[in-house]
Amino acid sequence: MSTLAVTINRRTVDLRPEPRTSLADVVRDHLDLTGTHLGCEHGVCGACTVLIDGVPARSCITFAAACEGAAVTTIEGLDDDEIATELRAAFTREHALQCGYCTPGMLVSARDLVLRLPEADEQAIRIGMSGNLCRCTGYVGIVRAVMSVIAARRARGIQLVVGGGRTTLGPAGSGHGAAKDDLHVASSAPANVTAALPTAAIADFTPTATIEQAFEVQHPPAEVAALFGDVAAVAACLPGVALTNAADPNRIEGEIRVQVGPIAAQFAGLARIDRAEDGCSGRIIGTGNDRRSRSSTQGEIRYRLTPRSEGRVTRVDLTIGYTLAGLLAQVGRSGLVRDLARRLVDQFAANLERKLSGETVGPAQAAQHLNGLALLLGLIRARLPRWLGGTSRH
Repeated sequence: MSTLAVTINRRTVDLRPEPRTSLADVVRDHLDLTGTHLGCEHGVCGACTVLIDGVPARSCITFAAACEGAAVTTIEGLDDDEIATELRAAFTREHALQCGYCTPGMLVSARDLVLRLPEADEQAIRIGMSGNLCRCTGYVGIVRAVMSVIAARRARGIQLVVGGGRTTLGPAGSGHGAAKDDLHVASSAPANVTAALPTAAIADFTPTATIEQAFEVQHPPAEVAALFGDVAAVAACLPGVALTNAADPNRIEGEIRVQVGPIAAQFAGLARIDRAEDGCSGRIIGTGNDRRSRSSTQGEIRYRLTPRSEGRVTRVDLTIGYTLAGLLAQVGRSGLVRDLARRLVDQFAANLERKLSGETVGPAQAAQHLNGLALLLGLIRARLPRWLGGTSRH
């Protein structure tokens, strides 16, 4: 059993937990920080929410071993925090708690919203707090409390956090935590999200999730490789992508819009393209921010073109890796993300085939929104055989 070094509430501790031990069990059982509550233990109720490298995370489904070198802040670590103090007063004033079991997780999540929402938007707050369940209050008082703190702080000229938490996207323990600055609040926010992203942000990274997919197009590899060399043409085939500056392949500016049912995101950011000399393999790597949810993502798409049917058909193999931080990471279930990626790739393949055939790929084809019900039905269809197989064995 190896020693685990973690910064908990700004104090470095060395632990020797079992590899399967969750972060919640470590802070509760090993450190007696029992303000972190355990409810569902499936990452659903949000009672166990803590900050890892300044980002809200479910401690019940986070292995303690994955937090090596990370900066963890529990509710106890927010005792003297200015925003948490204002939130506690607002929760009392607005009758936002009864039994109090969910309140520590609520305060941690609410604090993140106070830092990152530009204004007291009720709908945005309800979405942001939707990962924290309460069986007592009905949420009205909670929403009012969070709205009042945001409104009061903006009225005093306290704007959004700049940076804060992680300095680079990556998994917990990747060395990106800011143990000394994870509670720092900056005084203003950049007016332009894209301008605030440095070229250095488009660097190599370790994805937290990887998806592999493949499809075929009825055209030879040389034609496909030539199209892949045209940044604007590829962007026109990618659902929801719009470029604002593609003159420099090392610093391509643009945005991608995705909507899944009521959840919509618009990531503005930068990308870089690396290609092999023959054009038959390459990589697109980028990073972006969604201003509304204050979520960030970094990802890469690696592709390889392989001839089929004596060179008349091309197989396109894709490996998609990504990390996601912020509000959207709280609702980004792996099954949903994988189904979303599959649908996006299917649309990309269809648009690519049309483009290679000389047809026009218009905005309506390239920027289709994804229907939440269709995604849900797709997940059910994918899992139904496994469920039926499981019941038949009983």
